[in-house]
Amino acid sequence: MISQDLNDRITRIGPNTPAGAVLRRYWQPAALAEELAHGDNVPVNLLGERLTLVRDDADQLVLATRIASNDEPPAFYPAAKDIKVDHTGPVYPVENRNGLFFAYMGPGTPPEFPNFDCFRAPDSHVFAFKGLWECNWLQALEIGIDPAHASFLHRFLEDEDTSDGYGKQFRDKAADTDIPMTQILREYPRPDIEVEETDFGLKITALRTLNNGKTHVRVTNQIFPEAICIPMSREMTITQWHVPIDDYTCYWYTMFTSFQKPVNKNLMREQRLKEHRLPDYAPLKNRTNDYHYDPAEQATTTYTGMGLDINVHDQWAVEGMGRIQDRTQEHLGRSDAAIIRYRRMLRAAIAAVEQGTDELPMRNGKAPLDMVGPLSNDAIANSADWKDASRQADLARRSECPWDATV
Repeated sequence: MISQDLNDRITRIGPNTPAGAVLRRYWQPAALAEELAHGDNVPVNLLGERLTLVRDDADQLVLATRIASNDEPPAFYPAAKDIKVDHTGPVYPVENRNGLFFAYMGPGTPPEFPNFDCFRAPDSHVFAFKGLWECNWLQALEIGIDPAHASFLHRFLEDEDTSDGYGKQFRDKAADTDIPMTQILREYPRPDIEVEETDFGLKITALRTLNNGKTHVRVTNQIFPEAICIPMSREMTITQWHVPIDDYTCYWYTMFTSFQKPVNKNLMREQRLKEHRLPDYAPLKNRTNDYHYDPAEQATTTYTGMGLDINVHDQWAVEGMGRIQDRTQEHLGRSDAAIIRYRRMLRAAIAAVEQGTDELPMRNGKAPLDMVGPLSNDAIANSADWKDASRQADLARRSECPWDATV
């Protein structure tokens, strides 16, 4: 457990807040490229500021301050015709990376983008989407760096046909086997967890020892300050940011990256629009309708009884903690190793900014273009040499990639 003061320091992100000062020193996802399909003046609510994407005098997209008019409360997602720019407010630079617009809201020169797979892959192999969660960004991130939760929260009591799993997480077969991933997670629910610090954040390895002298190795990553990179299938990874709108709501922005075939963007967008509304990308299942909870389904099919989309499971879990999780009453355990390490990194970054230094992950003098990958995959290996086997499985996938995925 931590004090209320510390909980405020690591969760609040408005201007002139400790955590907000850290997040502003990194590129933040601001909007999907598809949101500009009908023109500029796209409202953006980011880090406690009401903004809009507009073109400056040089015809470059920038993020400008938005005026909150009296007929606009709370000015969360106004129509383009109602948006008014405050020309006295700050203007932030914007860059497009594979269908996702990033903004830099911090001091000084923006940092370079790291050479991660989601940025170096061609547009044909990346699909971007987002979704709204009604909770603080930190609890949204922390569920993503907890490898043990998948065995419970995403437990499927029946295994689906894995051939129908394209674009769906945990629907693939475990590496080089005919065992569905849902079965691995269900039957081996208590992984050993190893956490290593990296140049970009944390490498998190979950080890599930099987009954035949082999180990299932699942490698995920925390990319500082608020992203994760995880395997979706043998072909695809997910890089997902948990971006604060304000202290009480956030968007998850995801880039799905394929190592082999071009992404079927129409199918993946169609799958996700069945669960979200436009224009704000809010989920159709939410606390107002009990996330479509079905006790009959819970008895026979899923742990939550809330359908097959694992985003809904995560949404229910993080929103159920309240708008800002009360960490003064929590008791972390062994499976929370990555959460503990991450909070230490965040507190160290807050201290560094307050002391006027730049000793932050990816901002401490190490070249971002040298940061590749990261390794994010599932592998099954002999228990004695799982580390090398996991890396070789990643290298084999990269060697067959039609774009330059070398590390």
